Amino acid sequence: MGVVIFAGPSGSGKSHLAARLGWPVLRLDDFYRDIDEPDMPRSSLGIVDWDDARSWSAVDAVGAIAELCASGTADVPVYDIATSRRTGTQTLVVPDGRFIAEGLFAPVIVDACREAGLLDAAICLRRHRVVTFFLRLARDLKEGRKAPWVLVRRGVRLMQDEPRIVAEAVAHGCDAMTPGEARAMLTS
Repeated sequence: MGVVIFAGPSGSGKSHLAARLGWPVLRLDDFYRDIDEPDMPRSSLGIVDWDDARSWSAVDAVGAIAELCASGTADVPVYDIATSRRTGTQTLVVPDGRFIAEGLFAPVIVDACREAGLLDAAICLRRHRVVTFFLRLARDLKEGRKAPWVLVRRGVRLMQDEPRIVAEAVAHGCDAMTPGEARAMLTS
């Protein structure tokens, strides 16, 4: 039993592809820390920097992956992005041993999962960054994740930073590919 990790910029299609495949999904974004925890990183916008890995718990995420690989079940957090806090837990069951862990900070845990023998594959989804910008903005506005002015300003910054995000994922051992290429690989 092992995990397929989906990394990639926010809006690159990680959640969408995971849903299309129909595999159980561990939402790594549910491992964000609560907004009022001490020492949360701040962005140049004067708000908590949700794009900084220090706003997220890698230890908790790897622990959940290890538990899913060992027993096929784990209690995992449920995080509400609009309120910036965990709102409860849910039980994730992996009946056939295959599951996806997807999220913005996935590259941070690829090495730990590989070293622990938990990793089946690590994929960084990528698209043209203008396409990613508009898909992310549409999703975030639809879900009411933050105020529109925050979403646009953050989106521009993420679009500029996208090449670095993909390069870092590749440096951690992720294979960069489009969502279509990843789907073809995982269904063959």
